[in-house]
Amino acid sequence: MATAFQTSLPDTFQASLLDMGDDVRPGPLGATVRRTTLRHGAWIDVRPGWVRGADTLFERLLADVPWRAERRQMYDRVVDVPRLLCFYDEDQPLPHPALDAAKRALDAHYGPELGEPFRTAGLCLYRDGRDSVAWHGDTIGRGSTEDTMVAIVSVGSPRALLLRPRSGGRTLRYELGHGDLIVMGGSCQRTWEHAVPKTARPTGPRISIQFRPRGVR
Repeated sequence: MATAFQTSLPDTFQASLLDMGDDVRPGPLGATVRRTTLRHGAWIDVRPGWVRGADTLFERLLADVPWRAERRQMYDRVVDVPRLLCFYDEDQPLPHPALDAAKRALDAHYGPELGEPFRTAGLCLYRDGRDSVAWHGDTIGRGSTEDTMVAIVSVGSPRALLLRPRSGGRTLRYELGHGDLIVMGGSCQRTWEHAVPKTARPTGPRISIQFRPRGVR
């Protein structure tokens, strides 16, 4: 179940003084990407500040994306999804040219390793510290049995993305916002879980843009 939601720039959003301007585009990848090899055949790539003009992109997406509030069945009751959502299938135009440029750059960099292009874009709006996503892996579809990649671009205020191995072990923490890129690859979706936890600290909104190959949800 979903309902349309109109939003505007909240007072809690603080732009980065290092990333103001109307020239919105992804930067280079290549040697600027830092890869961390994880357990069980998983890995993480991080590229801080990949999207230039990320705060301008955040403002445009906040205003232009048809955000929807959803309710989902959770055991014996229906609950509000604690974030706003919008999904762009592979035949739908993306809401900003910078996202098209980001997808082309990701395909050029990761295509040889992934063996296919990224196809879809899912957007999540975390309005404040009360919005979150619980521990999960993208295991609907091929991610449950095959190695794949999910590339996430974060714009807006930084929020913590946590990762932990399903078999138990140390939790990793990445603070992502203002144009940062993180790519989860290899077996990461089926052998690790990730989450954006709630926080009681005052925090501004963040938009997450997740690029996925076909058949990975």
